Amino acid sequence: QVQLVESGGGLVQPGGSLRLSCAASGIIFSYYVMGWYRQAPGKERELVATINSNGVRNYADSVKGRFTISRDNAKNTVYLGMNILKPEDTAVYYCNAWRSTIVINYNYWGQGTQVTVSS
Repeated sequence: QVQLVESGGGLVQPGGSLRLSCAASGIIFSYYVMGWYRQAPGKERELVATINSNGVRNYADSVKGRFTISRDNAKNTVYLGMNILKPEDTAVYYCNAWRSTIVINYNYWGQGTQVTVSS
């Protein structure tokens, strides 16, 4: 059974920092592109950042220079470091694991963790 378990969300003041973690089980972690997505109230889920098995990173323009995605394949964990947080970063943050093969694509989601940026 595949599980992605996020942690590290919470309430932070504007300009503050948080670090999200996502622990994966039930998959061969190193085979997967790992990502963070977010969904704010009344909005669609959007990409925040991804990192592939070679460590190549991709970021949404809105978080470039402020957020950092990283992974530890030995711990089956992906992280999202968030700095200079803004109220518009408030959302539920979801961990994603994605893998494409010739036969089938695998796509898994965590349950989400709330991040609220407010004074």
